[in-house]
Amino acid sequence: MVTLSRIYTKTGDQGETSLGDGSRVAKDHFRVTAYGEIDELNAVLGLFLATCPDSPFRLSLQQIQNDLFDLGADLCLPLSSSPPTVLRVTADQVERLEGWIDQANATLKPLNSFVLPGGAVAAGWLHLARTVCRRAERSVVTLMRTEPVNPQVLVYLNRLSDLLFVLARVANDGGKSDVLWEPGAGRADREPK
Repeated sequence: MVTLSRIYTKTGDQGETSLGDGSRVAKDHFRVTAYGEIDELNAVLGLFLATCPDSPFRLSLQQIQNDLFDLGADLCLPLSSSPPTVLRVTADQVERLEGWIDQANATLKPLNSFVLPGGAVAAGWLHLARTVCRRAERSVVTLMRTEPVNPQVLVYLNRLSDLLFVLARVANDGGKSDVLWEPGAGRADREPK
């Protein structure tokens, strides 16, 4: 278990931080950027839950917030320096997301257009979370080009962004309030509807 009795340590005052194995890296290292963006995603989900306390997705999103800490812990400890008993994201966590996607998507009509972020407040927060998730996913890909990473981290983020998209549609009155993209709608040569 983690014990935090002192919040500031001054060890990062020169622009470095410690990884889980004790090694020091720059605070803008690819690994730190990746788990920092996962932390940002977790914060956006926290804002969603604070703004939409009666959401039917509350329990699932709370479990996802916990999973995101698992992802951060996974990324914080390089594969090359970790014993096999270290916490790593698993395929079971990904499969749980896939089940939730299938369950939520079964209630929606197929799309004939791309969806613009927005609609209901809840949908807006979920779309924001989706875009932060995609950014975190891109950061993990960048990290994977330079160092080995548990591949389940990337798979988890990919599925999570899909789930957040589907949940945003559900939050938009089952897709009825989705804001659909109209190609070229802002062009002067286009006839207004």
